[in-house]
Order: sequence, then C-alpha cells, then structure tokens
Amino acid sequence: MTLTPTPSSRPVLRTFGFWLSVPLALLQAVNVVRALSDPTGFATYYGVPVSGADAVAWVQVYALRTAFVAALVAIFLVRRDLRALFWTAVAALILPLGDAWLTHQTGAAPAIVARHLAIEAYLALTCVALFIASRNAPRAA
Repeated sequence: MTLTPTPSSRPVLRTFGFWLSVPLALLQAVNVVRALSDPTGFATYYGVPVSGADAVAWVQVYALRTAFVAALVAIFLVRRDLRALFWTAVAALILPLGDAWLTHQTGAAPAIVARHLAIEAYLALTCVALFIASRNAPRAA
C-alpha cells in the first residue's frame, strides 16, 4: 500500500476545500501545544477557566484528543482524501456549537462565544467546499 497520491489526484491541491482544511489542522496543532504548555491560560482563552490540578488534567486530556484530531486531518491532507476530509468536517460540526454553548453557560465574554460561532461558520463553509470538491474526486479503491 502506498501513500503517494495518484497523478489524477493532483488537482486536489487546487480545490478551495483542501486549502480551507489546512488552517483547521494547523490550528488544532497550535491548540495542542498551547493546552499542554499552559493549561490554565488555554482554558481561560477557550472560555472555560479552570483551577486546581484535576481541572488542569482535563485540559491536558483535551490536548491529547485534539492531537489525535490534528494528526488524522493531517493524514487526510497528505493523502489528499477529500471525502475523508469532508466526513471529518461534517462530524466536527458539533464541536464549535458545543463549545459556544458551554462557554455561554459558564458566562464567558460574548467575544469568546462569537469566536466559537465563527469557527462553526468557517467549518460549515469548509464542509460545503469539500462536498463540491469531493464530488469530482476519484473514488478510493
């Protein structure tokens, strides 16, 4: 099994959906580094301030799971697998909505809640662009 993209998949690099996915993977990786290096600061930035060792541990658990998501999306990007990116983006739509709701419930500043909603809008746009691009992509064997 080879991970080298086939010549017919090279146009994937020219799709809007592919390039919208790149910042999503990069930002997830940045979140991992921030959450592991400064869990308390990251939680405050995220909109759910924490205190105490147990709470900090949960931020680190978040970071480890986010590392998995970032790696998975990176693998799909390297493989230029638009369909996998599309379904991952569809499944991820619940995350920023849930984040917005949770941060609102904890009394986070409106700008923080709005940031989560903006991420939702960006992710929805990415879903649409990936759907359009994946319709024209060759199917995996």
